[in-house]
Amino acid sequence: MATVPALSVRKTSRALVRFAWAVVGYNVLVVLWGALVRATGSGAGCGNHWPLCNGQVIPLSPRVDTVIEFTHRMMTGGSIFVVLGLLIWTFRATVKGQAARVFAVASTVLLINEAFLGALLVKLGYVTGNQSMGRVVVLSVHLSNTMLLLAALTLSARLLGTSQTWSALGLGGAKKIWAIVGLAATLVVGVSGSLAALGDTLFPASSLRAAFAQDFAEGAPWLLRLRGVHPVSAFVAAIFVLWLVGQARRSGASRLGGIVVALLAFQFSLGLADVLLLAPVWLQILHLLGADLYWVALVVLAAVVVWPSTDATLLRPSSN
Repeated sequence: MATVPALSVRKTSRALVRFAWAVVGYNVLVVLWGALVRATGSGAGCGNHWPLCNGQVIPLSPRVDTVIEFTHRMMTGGSIFVVLGLLIWTFRATVKGQAARVFAVASTVLLINEAFLGALLVKLGYVTGNQSMGRVVVLSVHLSNTMLLLAALTLSARLLGTSQTWSALGLGGAKKIWAIVGLAATLVVGVSGSLAALGDTLFPASSLRAAFAQDFAEGAPWLLRLRGVHPVSAFVAAIFVLWLVGQARRSGASRLGGIVVALLAFQFSLGLADVLLLAPVWLQILHLLGADLYWVALVVLAAVVVWPSTDATLLRPSSN
């Protein structure tokens, strides 16, 4: 019976792995600045022009909201360059079949979609004080895409470090299904949290009692009615995290599991502070930073559990 030749896997340079993680960090900063745009009501700072800002390539004598919005656009433009750089470098430094290539391509596609959705929000006027259901729908898709982009970039960096092949990963098995469902639940937490923050921005309350009254008032806007989804989905996702941490201990990744649990506890404390302090802008940004770090760590932990790496430099497919 003939043996299929071994599939050579090229070991990735440390410089590329560090660059991949730097790309993840940069995109987290882009997300945080985007939240600042939303929290300060600066989404219309460039009018309904895109990619121009108020009809200009570089705005002259800009207002504060124009500076905030234009800065976000420039940061997004920078993201395009670094992600494309990651894609090209990944293909040059790896061989056909390595899993990092798949996620580098996915990151690029998701980034293009990110730019399209951002432009759509501007052109449709779903910014500043817009309270329409259309804004809720498009923004939810936009936020989901953002989290998927961070996940794809994170997996690119992780798999560049392990040099695993796509065929060695596989997508079947109960453990992998659990991971996908749990990550999907966490994605719902992230999206619902951002929508809740938007509700806090558009419908500020003078007190905690007034905030609860807003949520349950007859004829309350959808954004306020949806705020309850966030804590419920967070509780469901936390159950998955506990399962994942238990699996991580069996896989020898208890330290990473501990980091995820610590970030989760930090997120719950920030969420409580958000409610008690009526969501000031600085706390919203800090809460989102914690959420992004938690999401990145959770994606890495899920990858460690369901796709354990090996030290082998040659991965042999099964014989015929």
